[in-house]
Amino acid sequence: MRAVIVEEPGGPEALTLVERETPDPGPGEVRVDLAAGGINFIDVYQREGRYPMETPFVGGNEGAGVVSAVGEGVEDIAVGDRVAWGMTPQTGYAEQAVVPAARLVPVPDGIELEVAAAAMLQGMTAHYLVNSTFEAQEGQTAVVTAAAGGVGLLLCQLLRDKGVRVIGTVGSEEKGELATAHGASDIVLYREVDLAQEVDRLTDGEGVHVVYDGVGKDTFDAGIQMLRPRGMLVLFGAASGAVPPVDPMVLNGNGSLFLTRPTLGDYLATREELLWRAGDILGAIADGSLEISIGGRYPLADAQRAHEDLEGGRTTGKLLLIP
Repeated sequence: MRAVIVEEPGGPEALTLVERETPDPGPGEVRVDLAAGGINFIDVYQREGRYPMETPFVGGNEGAGVVSAVGEGVEDIAVGDRVAWGMTPQTGYAEQAVVPAARLVPVPDGIELEVAAAAMLQGMTAHYLVNSTFEAQEGQTAVVTAAAGGVGLLLCQLLRDKGVRVIGTVGSEEKGELATAHGASDIVLYREVDLAQEVDRLTDGEGVHVVYDGVGKDTFDAGIQMLRPRGMLVLFGAASGAVPPVDPMVLNGNGSLFLTRPTLGDYLATREELLWRAGDILGAIADGSLEISIGGRYPLADAQRAHEDLEGGRTTGKLLLIP
C-alpha cells in the first residue's frame, strides 16, 4: 500500500510518499481501506515535532472507509462495514490503516464516506467546545476566530442553532460570506481593523461571553480584551503559532476571566463519550441540520501541497487526502 510518512520532523517537505506492506490487524484491531483521510493542524504540529512522535510515522489522525480485515476478539465490527474515526495517530495518510476497534464509529447510511472523514475530528472538536468546555446558551454572544475554517464553520452552525450570536473573524470578504452563510451574525476582517475595538463596537461595550480561538498567537491578546467580566477564552489551536507565557494577573485585571487550553482527547475519555459526540455530529449531517464544507481534496502525492495550503491560510472548510 501507499502511505505518506514523516522520517524526521520538519516543514511540509518532511512528508514523503512511500510503499509499505499491507498492515494486518492485531487483537482488538481492524484494518480499513480508506476512502479519505482528514487533514488537520494537529498533523502539522506532529510533522513539525511540536507534538513529538516516534519516527518514522504515518501522518494523519482521522479517516473513513470500509473494513477489510478484523483482528482477534473484535465482535461487533465485520468486513464490509462502513466506519470512521478521529484522534487516532498514524491512520489518515494512507490507502489502508489499522485502527483500534474501540475508536471506530459506524457511518450511517446516506452519509458519504468522504463527508464522514471530514466530520470526525473537527466535528467532535466543535461539539465538545460548545457543549462541554463552555456550554453555550441562547442569548449569549461568542467570537469565533478563523470562522471560515473547518472548525470555524462548524462552530458557527452549532452556536447559531443554540441561539448564540456569532461574531466571526476572517481574513477576506469571501471568507466572511462563507461564514455568514453558515451562521455568523457579524463578520470582522481582522487584518483591516482593530479586532478588539471592533468587537467592543459590535457589542456596545459589553464584550462577549466566550471567545473560541483556534488561531493562537495573533489573536490571543485581542481575545482577552473582547471578553466581558467572567467570560472565557477557549484556546483550542495555534494556527498562527504558540501563545507566549501569560501572567495569570491578566485574567484578574480584565474582569476575573477564565482561560482554558482543551484538547479533544480529554473530551473522548470513554467509549460512551466518543459515541455521543460522533453520533450527534453524524446524526446532524444525516438530517440536514449540519453542513460539512469540504474545501479541498488532494491525492496522497500532494500531501505537501495540502499542508502548505493549510498553513498559508489559503483554504476554507475541511481538507481531505483521497487515496
